[in-house]
Amino acid sequence: MANPVLRSLHVHPVKSVAGYAPGEAAVEPWGLAGDRRWTLIDASAKVVTQRQQPRLALARAEALPDGGIRLTAPDREALTVAVPEPVGTIPVDVFGDKVEAVPVEGPVDDWFSGYLGAEVRLVHLDDPATRRPFSPDYALPGETVHFGDSSPLLVTTFASLDALNSLIAQGDHPDEGPLPMNRFRPNVVVDGTAPWAEDEWKRIAIGEVTFRVAKPCGRCVIATTDQRTAERGKEPLRTLARHRRLADRVVFGQCVVPERTGVIRIGDPVRVLD
Repeated sequence: MANPVLRSLHVHPVKSVAGYAPGEAAVEPWGLAGDRRWTLIDASAKVVTQRQQPRLALARAEALPDGGIRLTAPDREALTVAVPEPVGTIPVDVFGDKVEAVPVEGPVDDWFSGYLGAEVRLVHLDDPATRRPFSPDYALPGETVHFGDSSPLLVTTFASLDALNSLIAQGDHPDEGPLPMNRFRPNVVVDGTAPWAEDEWKRIAIGEVTFRVAKPCGRCVIATTDQRTAERGKEPLRTLARHRRLADRVVFGQCVVPERTGVIRIGDPVRVLD
């Protein structure tokens, strides 16, 4: 078996919106630079994701050098959004976490509301070093996270995806497979491992950056959403429930926390440290 390597990187500037795949990315204490620093909220200030709005999969955000973003979506004019001035924050409900974020002024709220057919607002996480502590059940003191569901980065492997697709092919809905990796919206995709090898990882190094493996990633209905069409099916949750259940969750991929900052690049070796 070949030595494991970093095969692809994925940055999602706006939570639940499609992102882009750079050749390299800076690793910050709370995740990849530019990843999930923006999110949509509803009228009650709760985050809006593909759970409620699967059409978010068809919108796309790309980070700009100045920290802003460029948005595109079907039947919408492209829109550039600048980082808002931090003149004040509002409390945002991120799955029960109360996070202070800066509301964005200008046409972007109408842009997204018109696209989704529902009233939403865009907010920006101005200070990820202090705004949202990482889950106390899995964090070390001082660790923080962006608007991601539960961790700074998500790591997946091609070998485990292949194994999952083989199980789907033998299940009740074989016509839904094989599934692409974008169903799981990872940040880091590793090639050259054995299937499910990541279950045993405790610490890994990608290039010169080290990471602590915090927990397996519990999956939700977003994984059943085709990221090209926004249509939903039964897989992979049906198969994961049979073969990859951990307590009350079905899991795929590993949530990791950077131990240091640095830059990781496609082709970097991936080493298991513990």
